Amino acid sequence: MAEHTLNIDGMTCASCVARVEKALGRVAGVQAASVNLATEQAQVQAEAGTDPQQLLAAVQRAGYEASIVQADADVLAEPHRRPHDEGWKVALAAALSLPLMLPMLGDLLGQHWMWPAWVQALLAAPVQFWLGARFYRAGWAALKARAGNMDLLVAIGTTAAFGLSLALWWQARPGEMPHLYFESAATVITLVMLGKWMEVRAKRQTLASLEALRRLRPETARIRREGVEIEVPLSALRVGSEVVVRPGERLPTDGQIIEGRTHLDESLLTGESLPVAREVGQQVTGGALNLEGLVVVRTTATGAEPQLARIVRLVESAQAHKAPIQQLVDKVSAVFVPAVIVIALVTGLAWWLLRGDAVAAILNAVSVLVIACPCALGLATPATLMVGTGMAARHGILVRDAQALETLRTVRIVAFDKTGTLTQGHPRLTACASVSGLAEDDARLLRWAAALQSGNDHPLARAVLEAQGHDVEPLPAVSGLQVVAGRGVEGVVQGRLLRLGSTRWLSESSLEPGPLQPQAAKAATSGQTVSWLFTPGGAEMGQGLGQAQVLGLLTFGDQAKAGAAQAIARLRARGLRVVMVSGDNQGAAESMARTLGIDEVRAEVLPGDKARVVGELKGGLPAGEGVAMVGDGVNDAPALAAADVGLAMAADGAGTDVAVETAGLTLLRGDPAAVVDAWELSWAIRRKLRQNLSWAFAYNVVGIPLAALGLLSPMVAGAAMALSSVSVITNALTLRRWRPSSAEISGTSPAERS
Repeated sequence: MAEHTLNIDGMTCASCVARVEKALGRVAGVQAASVNLATEQAQVQAEAGTDPQQLLAAVQRAGYEASIVQADADVLAEPHRRPHDEGWKVALAAALSLPLMLPMLGDLLGQHWMWPAWVQALLAAPVQFWLGARFYRAGWAALKARAGNMDLLVAIGTTAAFGLSLALWWQARPGEMPHLYFESAATVITLVMLGKWMEVRAKRQTLASLEALRRLRPETARIRREGVEIEVPLSALRVGSEVVVRPGERLPTDGQIIEGRTHLDESLLTGESLPVAREVGQQVTGGALNLEGLVVVRTTATGAEPQLARIVRLVESAQAHKAPIQQLVDKVSAVFVPAVIVIALVTGLAWWLLRGDAVAAILNAVSVLVIACPCALGLATPATLMVGTGMAARHGILVRDAQALETLRTVRIVAFDKTGTLTQGHPRLTACASVSGLAEDDARLLRWAAALQSGNDHPLARAVLEAQGHDVEPLPAVSGLQVVAGRGVEGVVQGRLLRLGSTRWLSESSLEPGPLQPQAAKAATSGQTVSWLFTPGGAEMGQGLGQAQVLGLLTFGDQAKAGAAQAIARLRARGLRVVMVSGDNQGAAESMARTLGIDEVRAEVLPGDKARVVGELKGGLPAGEGVAMVGDGVNDAPALAAADVGLAMAADGAGTDVAVETAGLTLLRGDPAAVVDAWELSWAIRRKLRQNLSWAFAYNVVGIPLAALGLLSPMVAGAAMALSSVSVITNALTLRRWRPSSAEISGTSPAERS
């Protein structure tokens, strides 16, 4: 088997994806084809030896353009294709259509305004044949593929309205002003263009997630050759290259440390807040930030192999979601279009053969086409989603993918990342205990630790200084302060050499925890970080600096967000299954899960495995039910994309930016309760979508037979079509009365709380 990647140009909707997949599937040797609308690419699995040119020809026969992506292409390179923003076309179409709508507004006010026929035609023609040309092209492609879609409905319906207007204008006697339908044709084109423009903007946001991931990799690397450091582009890196990484720089690729030791900030890749110690012999990941010491890394992966590149591929492969409601509309359209055409032809023939009236036959046939014009059908989804997304924003939920709100109602499992999502995301001092256990010794221990950490930007240092607070008495002076990479800090405080660092450093200094061992073991079991304050004694560091002894310990841990436990309880009360998926150790994850009331925990999960866990959860559900993933880091991006709905917690940091751009929904408040609010809003939107689609189809079900029987003139048919649009929009606007249950619990709205 071989895998081919194709760039596809010209796709506009989920039905386009289905046609391309169907066309590729017919090629001999193709076993599977998956088209990604977000990246406009197709992944094709075919038997070895299958000619890629056959794949290109199949796509072209389906009405689209395609090109082959080279297998060795750098997925982290900047994309060469970007979607064009056609918002100006929507604005121009609206500017041309609004004057045509003035007579309808005048009728409501008792005024009879009417533009001359030539003015109406002059305004409507550019909208119909220039700005709306895309619908003709897409509709023609659908016809060639023997399929029907919304584009074909728009093309047929608006052309019928425009053509009828021309015919009535041509038949009118001098001085007579017939009822024309130019405004119907132009308005339908404008409103459907607006919906299409919203889809393009959502796709651009999807592509932005991949660009944010790519920005994590530096453009160049500093390599060492024969003792000389030179800066080269990343394409010049080879397996075995020795890369020099200074403090404050990001690692350009995966590798193994061969010189130096340091702390690395891997939060962008693991989602955890604490830096990790790395030294000679240990593996490191490209994209991690070097915090302290200079290290030399021997490259072990280049091109498509680094972990960051694999994460990009995971996001690309998981982002091709097909909105359920759009699938429904496309399926109905595929049957509706040929059915309407047949009914219109039968109507015309029947009236002509039975009555012998060719004019009545044409008018009644056109009435069928006009009453079936998909104005309400085209408005049902975007109007509801526009109101729904506005309500979401008012309640602290940013919608990147409008269809995600509709899909969220199908969710039966909610998977949460731990750090930064359910917890504060940064360590806090949980205990400061001296060996003596006396309160005054505990306070002195904290002051010494704060003195050693003053001026340090390490997260644990910030936790110590935050716990110390702003004491009136200044901290003791420190001399000889030194950061020991991978171990901790040391310095002379009040004549004593003090060290504050890891259990490993304590052991290397030939000291034992002593009476504090049980407390340290309990903290470690619950996933907390333990630091020891001790003096190594004069034998190791020189005379006169104190005797070797353990002075005390400090423990650090993350704390649950306020309201997280209540949010979990609300989800479970609604019958949803809650799972914690974390890269943290098993003890820390299970301890936090018990605090929050979560029964199911998946701990020590690597970035790529989070998407796999989501896939496993999805695989255990019946058809029609889904999984939501809630996270905030780069490591969560593949899982957010793989889930049926991704929800990103808003916070500072590039990693969060990636999660936000990948997820369909962003919780601006960073409050887990917003997950429940979003789920409730999804159900409210679903109800409105069903109502609006019912309205849209009901007008056709009732109106088409009446038009076929000659009981509706084209003018009445046009009025009914306009009424269907008004009813759909009015019903969508009633969604503005929605309020989340969290507002009832707290007595204030989430917007007010935020």
